[in-house]
Amino acid sequence: MLHHERLRPPSHDYPADEWNVIEKTFHPEFLAQSETMSALGNGYLGMRGCPEEGGPNAENGTFINGFYETRPIVYGEEAYGFAKTGQTICNVTGSKIIKLFVDDEPFWLPNARLLKYDRRLNMKSGTLDREILWETPAGKQVSITSRRLISFANRHVAAISYCVTLLNAQAFVVISSEMATNEASAGDSGGDPRLARALPGRVLHPRASYSKDRRIVLCHATESSRFTLTCATDTALESSSPHSCKVVHTADFGQVAFTIDAQPGCPLELTKYLVYHTSQTVSAEELCGRAEWTLDRVVTQGFRQLLASQQQYMDDFWRRSDVRIKDIREDRTKRSTVEIQQAIRFNLFHILQASARAEDTGVPAKGLTGQAYEGHYFWDTEIYLLPFLTYTSPRIARNLLAFRYKMLPQARARAKELDHRGAMFPWRTINGEEASAYYAAGTAQYHINADIMYALRKYVQATGDEAFLRDFGAEMLVETARLWLDLGFYSDAKGGKFCINGVTGPNEYNAVVNDNAYTNLMARENLRYATEVVESLRATELDAYNALVQKTALEPSEAKAWIHAAENMYVPYDEKLQIIPEDDNFLDKEPWDFRNTPADHYPLLLFYHPLNIYRKRVIKQADVILAMFLLGDVFSPESKKRNFDFYDPLTTGDSSLSSCVEAIIAAQIGDIDKAIRYGMAALLMDLADVGGNVKDGCHIASMGGTWMMLTYGFGGMRDDDGTLSFWPRRAPEDNAILRFPVTYRGQLLEVEIGLEKVEYALREGECLVIRHETEEVELTRENPLAVRTISRR
Repeated sequence: MLHHERLRPPSHDYPADEWNVIEKTFHPEFLAQSETMSALGNGYLGMRGCPEEGGPNAENGTFINGFYETRPIVYGEEAYGFAKTGQTICNVTGSKIIKLFVDDEPFWLPNARLLKYDRRLNMKSGTLDREILWETPAGKQVSITSRRLISFANRHVAAISYCVTLLNAQAFVVISSEMATNEASAGDSGGDPRLARALPGRVLHPRASYSKDRRIVLCHATESSRFTLTCATDTALESSSPHSCKVVHTADFGQVAFTIDAQPGCPLELTKYLVYHTSQTVSAEELCGRAEWTLDRVVTQGFRQLLASQQQYMDDFWRRSDVRIKDIREDRTKRSTVEIQQAIRFNLFHILQASARAEDTGVPAKGLTGQAYEGHYFWDTEIYLLPFLTYTSPRIARNLLAFRYKMLPQARARAKELDHRGAMFPWRTINGEEASAYYAAGTAQYHINADIMYALRKYVQATGDEAFLRDFGAEMLVETARLWLDLGFYSDAKGGKFCINGVTGPNEYNAVVNDNAYTNLMARENLRYATEVVESLRATELDAYNALVQKTALEPSEAKAWIHAAENMYVPYDEKLQIIPEDDNFLDKEPWDFRNTPADHYPLLLFYHPLNIYRKRVIKQADVILAMFLLGDVFSPESKKRNFDFYDPLTTGDSSLSSCVEAIIAAQIGDIDKAIRYGMAALLMDLADVGGNVKDGCHIASMGGTWMMLTYGFGGMRDDDGTLSFWPRRAPEDNAILRFPVTYRGQLLEVEIGLEKVEYALREGECLVIRHETEEVELTRENPLAVRTISRR
């Protein structure tokens, strides 16, 4: 059920292109959306796609993953165990500003006479490129070209090439390269709980500022979280025209201004290098030194080397990750296929930008494209992003799971605070501590424990990384299993079944319920996997088992208790409807009155009190449907169809997390029309602004969901038992081929699905055994190709 139809600019202003997101006209009314979609990042550093000239902008944001300030959470009525401290990602020193003046006339996009405007997010090269032809009021024509990148190879580095050329006359030109500490934090959320809260007072406090030649270094620190930030820039100008330079800096501002007597046809080529370093432990002096070391290196290498390393990184990424839709008629003018390809690459590119260098951090719900959700990490990472990363960039997946392991001490402390054994991972956090101020839709989502362990199991199965499981994963499994055993109980009223009460599942419109089916099913998997791993270590790796016992005080009897709970887990079931109710009381609720709900009253959470929503049968996020996808081997095709037909009409378009999952299950049950409908909604979530809030940042989890929709849904990929199998459908477009790579156990498999046949090709590796439906297929270096017929079901 999709409710939102949003205004989009004319298509000729945003032409379809497989490798670029192009703007051919400057549309100030879509400024905020454009800033999000053209944002650059590398997982550590992110910048919204604002013009180099410093404006106009809706949110001139520069963000560093994990760099946050804390604030006390103020409650009208306190209660024991409520989260105490909020964490908000900071808008840090902005350094990408390059202002242009021609004969003292400022170049300002809203007022400029533009003879040409072309800006594009170049997803093949990993850059933001712009070409402008500006005619000044005096009739002088000025060519302005720029190229911006945030380096994947150099984690702390960004750079801008900015070239100005007078075409038809001489003029005096000033190019001012600037940096400023942006004290404008997140503004008023306007009652929308998804947006960031404003931090009171000044956020970044000066620690050091100085300049050397054309290099400026500004150092600031937060007060409560004790983070130090150094931002340093170095600027070079190449010009055959006479010019002078003036450098100014204060504690919060830096400027390198070039004045040039510009001659027609003589380019003025400015290169600006930007470096960010952060720390909670080192001094301001040392951090400034680190920033200068980095600048010394990249300035010596030059912009071309940065571009070359960026291109090399992007080539490798697309080799491992590119999902392709190809029209078999080779009709390159077919707009729909090109638009689909553009949307696929846009989503995958933004996942890369959110995660590639997210080392020692998680992935914020909006990546580094905005401050919405305050830069927090959710279950989005494990359930929606880890599948893509596990099968395309396993090293990044490992880093993200290792970050969860680093949170284990705080998770143990949180469990103790909630009077539980084991560990309770936070629902939303940056530093590992729970930051959700609304426990009913936050802390009560205990399923996050099982979500993380589910992602761990999939990662280990796909990579064979038993060392990570042994050294880190097993400890998390023990502590999460302990929590489930402590949280649940054996209910006499339900025939001695193991029940889990007072939790919230993925559907946040149904809070604090008993025996949420998704939670119980995922907890069962968590308990089973913990038992399997502990017993395996005890039987085959005694040293590792003894180390685990030392770290966790594990008792031999615990594993038996876990598997007993798993085997007796209560899962709601309605005999009449032959479906799994979302929880014990879901079917007793009055259905939501969709017919009389105004179209502009979605999302419901912004227009109705939570109690009004909680009393009704209505779904924000696909809940049971998600369980049917994640635990596909538990449900028969007939059961999937009955549950999908029941829950689909109840699911609103209020969450970006639903469409991709609905598309997958629709494809699995053979409802291709709905699979395409929901799949396109997921695919275009940001490019078409389906939810109406792309201005606040990209929907990174939904982007991960689009990969799952294409591979698990239309591609028919299954990995329930750790072996790759494929039950392919077809491409989400008539007369098209769907092609995607999958990395499994260090080997690269490419799957190509046509109208009648599927081709499996081992592109890298020695030997890989997969299944085509029920048939085992062996691919080797000598025989790397297998072609099979697609069944019609």
